[in-house]
Amino acid sequence: MLDQSYYQVADKIIERYGKKASALIPIMQDIQEEYRYLPGELLTYVAGQIGITEAKAFSVATFYENFSFEPKGKYVIKVCDGTACHVRKSMPVKEAFLKELELTGSKHTTDDMLFTVETVSCLGACGLAPTCTVNDEVHPKMTPEKAVELIHELRGEG
Repeated sequence: MLDQSYYQVADKIIERYGKKASALIPIMQDIQEEYRYLPGELLTYVAGQIGITEAKAFSVATFYENFSFEPKGKYVIKVCDGTACHVRKSMPVKEAFLKELELTGSKHTTDDMLFTVETVSCLGACGLAPTCTVNDEVHPKMTPEKAVELIHELRGEG
């Protein structure tokens, strides 16, 4: 069960957009920005507040890849695996991130909630391949060695 403060934050966000069905996506975006994920209980609450079914709210949240029901780390690393990045060896870059962070294919976020590693279809920076982003900041021409250096830098070790 969520702390009451989550509902108070949701109420403020709902108030900003109004209690209308068309506000669902911006409300969900703001909640996710606040907590780095979208708590399911809170989505149910929002649905009731804006007059839509819980099923509708969850169908929207699961349709868009951007929404996550799992908490994410402070640094969200997205490794591109689009065609240009893939042929330029983006997967060894991802493997280097996973190894350095002691993550697996099924575990995407570190226990300290500092890092989340995800694979995305395209970051739109094909000329800079292989590419990754950290909280939407682009890191071009990545290598496994650069990936490890980046982790050390983000940890404040470099």
